[in-house]
Amino acid sequence: MEKNTPKFIFVTGGVTSSLGKGIVASSLGMLLQARGYRVTIQKLDPYINVDPGTLNPYEHGECYVTEDGAETDLDLGHYERFLNRATSQANSVTTGRVYQTVIEKERRGDYLGKTVQVVPHITNEIKRRIKLLGNTGDYDIIITEIGGTVGDIESLPYIETVRQLIWELGEKNSIVIHLTLVPYLSASGELKTKPTQHSVRTLMESGIRADVLVTRTEHHLPKDVKAKLAQFCNVKKENVIECMDAESIYGVPFLLHEQQFDEVVLKGLDLPYNQQPDFTLWKTFLERSLHPKNEIEIALVGKYVTLHDSYKSITEAFTHAGATLDTKVKVRWVYSGDLTESNVADELKGVHGILIAPGFGDRGINGKIIAANYARRNRIPTLGICLGMQIMAIEFARNVLGYEKADSTEMDTQTPHPVISLMDAQKNVTEKGGTMRLGSWVCELIEGSKAASIYKSQLIKERHRHRYEFNNDFKEEFEQNNFIPTGINPETELVEILELDQHPFYMGVQFHPEYKSTVDSPHPLFIQFIEATLNHSLNEKINAKGEKL
Repeated sequence: MEKNTPKFIFVTGGVTSSLGKGIVASSLGMLLQARGYRVTIQKLDPYINVDPGTLNPYEHGECYVTEDGAETDLDLGHYERFLNRATSQANSVTTGRVYQTVIEKERRGDYLGKTVQVVPHITNEIKRRIKLLGNTGDYDIIITEIGGTVGDIESLPYIETVRQLIWELGEKNSIVIHLTLVPYLSASGELKTKPTQHSVRTLMESGIRADVLVTRTEHHLPKDVKAKLAQFCNVKKENVIECMDAESIYGVPFLLHEQQFDEVVLKGLDLPYNQQPDFTLWKTFLERSLHPKNEIEIALVGKYVTLHDSYKSITEAFTHAGATLDTKVKVRWVYSGDLTESNVADELKGVHGILIAPGFGDRGINGKIIAANYARRNRIPTLGICLGMQIMAIEFARNVLGYEKADSTEMDTQTPHPVISLMDAQKNVTEKGGTMRLGSWVCELIEGSKAASIYKSQLIKERHRHRYEFNNDFKEEFEQNNFIPTGINPETELVEILELDQHPFYMGVQFHPEYKSTVDSPHPLFIQFIEATLNHSLNEKINAKGEKL
């Protein structure tokens, strides 16, 4: 295949949102990559926010951060976890970013006085962003997922752009996969195809024909239902693919592969499909994930626990590392706003490990501090991420160093002991969107530290998303009391890692290790944390047997 001539796959959705376009796109990408193709996936999001960085997690779930510092939709996390390939700014497009660029061009006079319109100016900008990845020459196939559902007003410019691109690319250079719902009506005992028919018709009214149908369903599609969908939606019978719920999202690629989904797509793109994929690693992972020998329970202490997608990358990192250790990680969701000194023992009773979650703002902070204190005193393996590390520092300053009013200036600007303070680079920042310390930064590990033994390296790079940092005025006192800064940014001297000496595992990290965990490469920090948690669980069982004896 010649350089700069990638094939394009467009994934659209209909009938209802949250059907799983991201998982289907990721699964397809994994299958095509297993056949030897260079694949990447991008997301077109129709909301007018420039990015999800300012959105409440309850609105949009987790905000995922790329290596180059883009704040993106959580689907990019799925892409990376399935493909084991980093994404970038170019993999995420929003309506807000598109309009912002077009308006800036208009203000500069780039359009030479022309009336700026959705067609061609907005669609041309969308087209330019879709093609950015293709222009690199790094990919054979680019999968483009379009957010929302066909018929949504906000999605219309994207659908029109896809129509134009299909025409420009020519035959066999693109394919459209349409994901829809085939509901089952228990009253009549029937699978209903009409919602899919209407969705495909709406797509055709926009000038786009679906080449492949992927149907989300709770029941297997009989041959006659598939034939009906093929006939009324104008697709081949073999191009109607059913997608039922899987026991694990990592099993979805195999369900689709059994129906020759990847072969159907490659035929549509006129690409060779003779190379058989190697699923050895994935099948081993899936077997260990679904049928583990051990089970542990970890308390995830956070503010947004009622929407589990708020911590999607963390729970997936648990899955990756757990499978490595043949261990199922059961998550106990603990809302930090409910934790008090009087109930913490009951709320955390029986857990084998504790993760203090990232976040922003002062709500639920005291509960996190109480959880950190409980974990430290009771020698429970604990990992703190971003704000979680800062919480561990505040708790230590209050209860070990004796600074009762120690705090972060994010929570208390007048604290006499600002253990956590606003970064110098952030002091003149007024806008909220995209202005934090973002993306991948270097961290130097102290030789002989637990962190260095985990990473097996003294120089690492991890992704960040924060404004506040550990105050180095307290660094020496922390070291003297065995809560040691073992990871430092060599340029800014920012403390990246704190680890408590003489504790099974009590570590806080300013960065987000969960963003780099994939099926192929589980994150070493999560592996070590779960191993410590597993050891704690086994020790508890041994002690319990001893007490019974």
